[in-house]
Amino acid sequence: MGSASLIPVSWLPWRPLSPFKGTVKTLVAKPWLKKIQQARPLISVVNKAASLSAPVTAPSVGVRFRLDNLGPQPGSRKRAKRKGRGISAGQGASCGFGMRGQKSRSGPGVRKGFEGGQMPLYRRIPKLRGIAGGMHAGLPKYVHVNLRDIEDAKFKEGEEVSLESLKAKGVINPSGRERRLPLKILGEGELSKKLTLKARAFSTSAKEKLENAGCSLTVLPGRKKWVKPSVAKNLARADEYFAKKRAMAASEPASA
Repeated sequence: MGSASLIPVSWLPWRPLSPFKGTVKTLVAKPWLKKIQQARPLISVVNKAASLSAPVTAPSVGVRFRLDNLGPQPGSRKRAKRKGRGISAGQGASCGFGMRGQKSRSGPGVRKGFEGGQMPLYRRIPKLRGIAGGMHAGLPKYVHVNLRDIEDAKFKEGEEVSLESLKAKGVINPSGRERRLPLKILGEGELSKKLTLKARAFSTSAKEKLENAGCSLTVLPGRKKWVKPSVAKNLARADEYFAKKRAMAASEPASA
């Protein structure tokens, strides 16, 4: 049985049917289509399959990207080297795998970073502490405000300074995670008015300066951490025990 061969359409005694019913003379290009074709640069493509069978020549002008001529440039893709398994492969007796060891055996080998069981490099090197190392220890726990910022906010004498009043004055504008953080007063700057300050924490320098200025300080309670009922019971018993010990220690000098 003979092999089939392709015959050009021009050799056929009849022409294949076409859905076009008009005449070629009526086909006139639209003026706006001409402008688009002139503005769009023509990209020439050299097919790899054609370059293997014929010598590379200058691409014809006017060839556009199509599905039938897409392909990488000649020389840009190389086939992976097929590693042999013995002397007959022509790559030596071990074919580049070495004499013995796990990497010379068949199979997937070892995972990335594995060093045979010894402490790997990514565990030997020192780690950054805090937020730079990806730990929560470096995340901020308070919204910090200095005394200088409170002085610049122009609070009136005896006015209350809290997280809400500082937001209203525009001193702080916490966003994201900081919206749930409490307030902490720091001691940079000076305060010339007697104010009532309410915050979760005060720095040592801020507390000293505010007490010297005659301000009223209120330490707000923090959110209690949840513990198991059994642990809470043991903590309560421990507090009761140490409270009795302190009371006994305070009463002994008075009796003596």
